[in-house]
Amino acid sequence: MIDMADIDAVESWLVDQALHSARVPDMFGDMCIRLRETGVPVDRALLAWTTLHPLFDAETAFWKTGEAVQHARFEHDQEDEEDDGWLSSPMRSVQVNRLPRLRRHLEGANAELDFPLCAELSAEGYTDYFVLMTNFQLPALKEMHGNTGIMISWATRQSGGFRDDQIQAIEYIQPRLALAAKANLESEIARTVAETYLGRSAGTRVLNGQIRHGDGEKINAVIFYSDMRNSTRIAEALGPDPYLRWLNGYFAATAGAVIAEGGEVLDFIGDAVLAVFPIDETGLEGAVRHAVAAADQSLENVARINAGAPVNGSQPRLEIGIALSVGEVMFGNIGVPERMTFSVIGQTVHAAARIETLTKAVQKHVLMTADVAQYVPGRAEPAGEFELSGFSAPEPLFALSQRITNLK
Repeated sequence: MIDMADIDAVESWLVDQALHSARVPDMFGDMCIRLRETGVPVDRALLAWTTLHPLFDAETAFWKTGEAVQHARFEHDQEDEEDDGWLSSPMRSVQVNRLPRLRRHLEGANAELDFPLCAELSAEGYTDYFVLMTNFQLPALKEMHGNTGIMISWATRQSGGFRDDQIQAIEYIQPRLALAAKANLESEIARTVAETYLGRSAGTRVLNGQIRHGDGEKINAVIFYSDMRNSTRIAEALGPDPYLRWLNGYFAATAGAVIAEGGEVLDFIGDAVLAVFPIDETGLEGAVRHAVAAADQSLENVARINAGAPVNGSQPRLEIGIALSVGEVMFGNIGVPERMTFSVIGQTVHAAARIETLTKAVQKHVLMTADVAQYVPGRAEPAGEFELSGFSAPEPLFALSQRITNLK
C-alpha cells in the first residue's frame, strides 16, 4: 500500500515549488520521479496546458522513466487536421467531450484498445493508461479559453496496471501539481507579457520593481532608429488589413534583426523602430559591431521581401532608412503615473531620428555619426556635414557601404 506520509512529502515539495517559481516542465519531471519513489509506478506521463504567448497557444511536458523531460510548444492556429495522432488521441477525447477522466486497461483479454495510442502503448508493454483533467482559471486566458487547467496522461508497465491506492494517490497529487503549475504559469505569463510589450531588459526592470514615475538610469548605448519610407501612400493603396500585414513584415525584417543581434527594441513609433545596443563589457566597439550587423541584416531581409514580391507589381516596394548614433541616454519610466512606458530619451535619440530623415535626401540606406563610423573602417563613406535641429554645430555623417548589391 502507498504510505500517505510519502505522498504528503510530495505535496509539501509542490508547495515549495509554487513559492519559488519553478519551470513547469522541470517540476513535472521531478514530481514523476518522486511519485515513483513513493510506490506509484509511473513509467510514462504527458502534461499539457494552454498559455498566453505571442507565438504559442499550448505547451506539453513529456516524461519517461530514465529520460529527461521533453518540452514542446505549439503555435497559434496550428492545424490539428495535419496531426492524425492528436485527432485520434485519448487526451483530445477528454478535452472535446469535457470528461474529467479516462482510463484504459492495456493488457489481457479485456484490453481496451479503442484508441490507436492505446494499441501502441500495449504493444510497448504498458498495462494501464489514465487521463485526468484538473480545471482552474487564469484571468489572462479566460477570454481565449474559458476554463483552463492541466491535463495529464499517466501510464504504467506494472502487471495488472495501477492499483486502486495508486490511482487515488495520482488523483490526490494532481490538483496539488495544478496549483503549483498555476502559480508558476501566472508568473511566466506576466514575464512574457512584460518582455513582449516593453522589451527584455525593460520588462525585467519593471517586474523587479522599477515602476515609479521617473525611475530610471543613465546608460551609454548605440541607438538604432529605422523608418519605413512612403508609408502613408502604401497604407492608402493597401487598405487597413493588408497594410497591417505589410507593416508587421517590415517590423520582422528590422526589429527582428535587432533582437537577433542582442539589441533591445524599445518602441514602435508609428512605422519607426527605436532600439538600443547598450555599451557593456564588450565596449563601444562591440555595441557598434552588433548594431551594424543588425542594420546589414535588416537590409538583407528587406531585399528578400522585395525579391519575393509578385511580378505584376501588386505589392509595393519596401524601402527603409536606418540611423545609428551613440551617446548617453536616460533609460526609464516616462509618461504620467496612470500611463507610463519604459523607453530612452536624450539628445542621442533625437539625433538618430533626425539623421534617419536625411537618408532619403542623400540616397543612402544607412547613415551614422562619426562616433559610430570610426568602428567600421572600410565601410564608412563621408556623406557631408549637416545642420541638425537642436545641435549647435554641423554634424559630420557617414554612410554605411552596403554588404549586398541588389538594393536600389
